Amino acid sequence: MYHVLVSDPISEEGLLPLINHDSVTCDQMPIEAAEQSLELYDALLIRSGTKVTDNLLKKMPNLKIIARAGVGVDNIDIEAATRRGVIVINAPDGNTISTAEHTIAMIASLVRNIPQATRSVKDGIWDRSRFTGMELNGKTLGIIGMGRIGTEISKRAKAFGIKVNVYDPYLTKERGEKLGVASVSFNDLLESSDIITVHTPLTKETKGLLGFDSIPRTKKGVWLINCARGGIIDEEALYHFIKTGHVAGAALDVFETEPPKKNKLLELDEVITTPHIGASTKEAQLNVAAQVADEVLDCLQGIPIKNSINLPTISAEIYDKVKPFFHLTKKMGTILSQMVRTPVKEIELTYSGEVISLETAVLTRNLMAGFLSARVDSPVNEVNAPSIASQRGIIHGEKTGLKADGYSNLIQATVHGEEETFYIRGTNIQEYGERIVNLNGFDIDFYPGGNLLYIQHTDRPGVIGNVGKILGEHHINIATMQVGRKEIGGDAIMILSFDEPLDEEVILALKEIQDLVSVKKLEL
Repeated sequence: MYHVLVSDPISEEGLLPLINHDSVTCDQMPIEAAEQSLELYDALLIRSGTKVTDNLLKKMPNLKIIARAGVGVDNIDIEAATRRGVIVINAPDGNTISTAEHTIAMIASLVRNIPQATRSVKDGIWDRSRFTGMELNGKTLGIIGMGRIGTEISKRAKAFGIKVNVYDPYLTKERGEKLGVASVSFNDLLESSDIITVHTPLTKETKGLLGFDSIPRTKKGVWLINCARGGIIDEEALYHFIKTGHVAGAALDVFETEPPKKNKLLELDEVITTPHIGASTKEAQLNVAAQVADEVLDCLQGIPIKNSINLPTISAEIYDKVKPFFHLTKKMGTILSQMVRTPVKEIELTYSGEVISLETAVLTRNLMAGFLSARVDSPVNEVNAPSIASQRGIIHGEKTGLKADGYSNLIQATVHGEEETFYIRGTNIQEYGERIVNLNGFDIDFYPGGNLLYIQHTDRPGVIGNVGKILGEHHINIATMQVGRKEIGGDAIMILSFDEPLDEEVILALKEIQDLVSVKKLEL
């Protein structure tokens, strides 16, 4: 008999697979009410209310799986769960339609002044001229981020007669054509869109994506929508440009701080808001509950699961054998994703040496997870990476036969994009651990970890000295430096590591150095 605790309100209809199963006891109560019996439970189902901390996990020694009925897992200590061998899953697809529909509803409500007109009528004021709106037919919608939700929004927008432009650096032309949207640059989207909606994860790159620098490049009278993550639109900048009249209005389901307190945007009639309810429909709540209930039941019965956040679905014996290459391939994928910032069609892995005798499929999937993690709006791991790659039109495969070049093992991953091909080679050396030994034809040797900086430059006297000079002026100490070149006086690269991350000011200063072709931080 398995014991399952549901500690947050979750659709009971969705939980029926667990409730009705003969081998499962399903208790629905808050964590506090179950305090005296926490050691009994094999599974924990939660939403955002329950905070799964290391301390809570200590009280649940028999716990095998934590299921989040939704996408976000910010309230779960993933590292602590992994350390204790507890699988963490979520429901990444259950609320896609609800969020897409809510976004369309917000757009229509915003441009037709529906909330403001409703309030006016209820206040006893009948003023039709005050609420003259804008037709959606013939307008251009700019979608930033073409994941599952962005894709569904584009389908619905076209039914209104809207032209859809998309900015997604990883959207291939073929997939864009298949979806019936125009893939454009970020600047083109800003300049051409009457309405802009954001649907990306919140990362260092996307925080403040629409802010003081980018909003002035939009059309005067643009409408901005955020039903994704608070912080993608800079709230200070949004307030400023609404007050100046450059932005006609905004619809916000999310805020940088929730609930918003003393937020100046709430004072503006041009802003309509909802309390983060994009996924709050009966259907979505049923879908996410049913999805995690089925996955929990599969896990308890030993059936492979689909949406694991933290653990590979392979046996402990196989995992022990591939472990030396497991972190290496994830890092190789992460580096590739940062080096190739254009649409990708194919990723090919080639194995040689002793690694050939291992279960390389899990390593391929792991590299794909590292490559995709920063490109999609939901958690990616080696379990769901292949299906996510397929959704985005990226094919992948593996083969053997690469020359080991003197290494006992060697892994090469090659990315074929629309505009470029780039490859990376890595190995695991018993005495030194993980090493990257080639970047796109440049022989190099560095550990893929810490605060790294990639510089491509022309091999001329004084270039390295100028880099050191700039770093010295900013009081930055270089921990290690590795250089590689193909020929004297030709293209060359250097990889530098630092004790602390570099500020953007330093990166900009380095980019001003003559003969430097590219400067990129590698975040691992």
